[in-house]
Amino acid sequence: MTGYVLRRLGAAALVLWAAFTVSFAVLYLLPSDPVSIMLDAANPGGTVDPAQVAELSARYGFDRPPLEQYLVLLGQALTGDLGVSVSSGAPVSQLLADAFPQTLALTSVALGVALLLGGTIATLASWSRSTRLRGALLALPPLGVSMPTFWIGLLLLQLFSFRLPIFPAVGNQGVASLVLPAVTLAIPLSAVVAQVLARSMRTAWDAPYVETALAKGASRGRVQWRHVTRNAALPALTLLGIAVGNLLAGAVVVETVFSRAGFGGLVEKAVRAQDIPVVQGVVVVGALVFVVVNLVVDLAYPALDPRIARTPATA
Repeated sequence: MTGYVLRRLGAAALVLWAAFTVSFAVLYLLPSDPVSIMLDAANPGGTVDPAQVAELSARYGFDRPPLEQYLVLLGQALTGDLGVSVSSGAPVSQLLADAFPQTLALTSVALGVALLLGGTIATLASWSRSTRLRGALLALPPLGVSMPTFWIGLLLLQLFSFRLPIFPAVGNQGVASLVLPAVTLAIPLSAVVAQVLARSMRTAWDAPYVETALAKGASRGRVQWRHVTRNAALPALTLLGIAVGNLLAGAVVVETVFSRAGFGGLVEKAVRAQDIPVVQGVVVVGALVFVVVNLVVDLAYPALDPRIARTPATA
């Protein structure tokens, strides 16, 4: 078990390093000059002073060789320092800390709704003996997957904010403002969860141990919970780790549609101003969340199937 944990920790560290390195190569080696763009935005139509550009470039380290910039930034990142925003002058870590709680709340609620909705559809479809009901339930996930996230958000806004003023259309005021954005994010994910879990459950129902349990007099409900759901959970658990990245990416779009403060607004402003430290900070934090969730998923595998921890690493 210790070796399994160490291998997963090493893989997580490697992914974080790769995310930082690739984002640096993509962002810091761009031909554009973020300092000149910042000065142009502050003084539209005016003349940019080369001396001021040089002074600011030296302050933010853009005048150093790429390798030196990389090593300095990597060392700072290891201590939790992600640099300073070029456009606002505020520490990137502080900007991310201010925006992250709103995005975390949105993605957490969306993930909970997706698991509840997708799990319910899959469980009912696999447990039911009615062919019509099973067919109707299994027809819902492909429909959910086919709908674009932004279109779902606009449709929910039209129905539940404009025609039926039940939920607020924009903003971060209270729990009610979370409902529509969270459902918008949850619908596509719940459809994928339902597809994967339903297929795994149908396979589990055909397994010999299920027939044995039923022959011993166990009820279908007990078999569903004690045997089928547990053995079908591994593929869904793997999907859950991958879905976190999609949730974060979708949250940026959803926060823009619903005008919510969070990573979406921060990324939009940073990209518009080509604020490289902020953009890289968002990439690194997103990679960190993805790695942590996948690490938790990897460590949860042995609880569902102890054979995983005993499997030797392959070359």
